[in-house]
Amino acid sequence: MRKVIVAAVSVVALALSASMATAALVPNVYDPGNTNCPVSTYSNGVLHLAKNCPTPTNAAAQATITGFTGATFTSASFTLASTSQCNGGSPRFNVYTNAQQPPFFLGCNNVIPVVDPTTGAATYTFNAATIAAAGGQVPVPTGTISFVEIVLDVQGSADLRNITFNGVLQVPATLAAKAACKKGGWKTFTSPKFKNQGQCIKYVNAHRHAQS
Repeated sequence: MRKVIVAAVSVVALALSASMATAALVPNVYDPGNTNCPVSTYSNGVLHLAKNCPTPTNAAAQATITGFTGATFTSASFTLASTSQCNGGSPRFNVYTNAQQPPFFLGCNNVIPVVDPTTGAATYTFNAATIAAAGGQVPVPTGTISFVEIVLDVQGSADLRNITFNGVLQVPATLAAKAACKKGGWKTFTSPKFKNQGQCIKYVNAHRHAQS
């Protein structure tokens, strides 16, 4: 009986993993010199990136975006708290494909932001049209994608909301898995079967903790 239960848990774990594969934002830092100056955190819908050391320091605050290997680029976007957080083309998307090395760089200074007149928040959208409208400073990514990341490698900080890639809102994997339980999603699972949304989310939380 125990083997049957374990198998059932594995099935739903795979299903949940599949549901969050296209929306997995993974905050991390690049710090080979152990400077402890880059910071990358996610809380309340905000990805906070900071580099608390001089720009020439070989370190960066970043976040990996998973789930797009083999796809082609169509669009990407993020919203900064203000235009002042765009500094030296950072933060930016680095899009690695089989078409060129180094990666395609899509920096905040490569497109014209849309600024909210009330809050001052600035949304940067990257696609063929917006890149062209800003003078075609960078090429539109081509080829098939192998890796995507958001990088801040200049001194300063940035708070990013509403991060999208190829039209998909990007959030940490645990939050994406929780989303699979919402809007009636909990009803679609049968092994195990959930009685309500809360039970589904509780299972997701326990499973993610066990895997970490």
